[in-house]
Amino acid sequence: MGEEKEVRREDQEKINRFSRLHSRHKLLEDELKAKQKDKEDLEEVSTELELADEDDKVPYKIGDTFFNLPVPEVQELLSASVERIEGEVSTVEDKLTELREEMQELKAALYGRFGKSINLEA
Repeated sequence: MGEEKEVRREDQEKINRFSRLHSRHKLLEDELKAKQKDKEDLEEVSTELELADEDDKVPYKIGDTFFNLPVPEVQELLSASVERIEGEVSTVEDKLTELREEMQELKAALYGRFGKSINLEA
């Protein structure tokens, strides 16, 4: 049988940190998927509006209320929303990259110490 290593306080802190990062990673991945879906939906609506007559008014939701706005104004609002969401997507992707890097460092340290007796794969 393999030699069991004693779990030191610093090891337990690394394990706990990895667990918190893993949970945060899952939440951020879900958030990223939702934001990407929102972006796709807005782009699809934008494409549909290109077919509309510029003199038409279309309902646009602001808060809990719909306003009938001219097509060009709605296209501008949609464009601004897409840009905002792209920024949010970029921010979430950056956070995910940072989390993955820290998780890799923790994995390397913990696998180096415990070998196959610890499982950090999800």
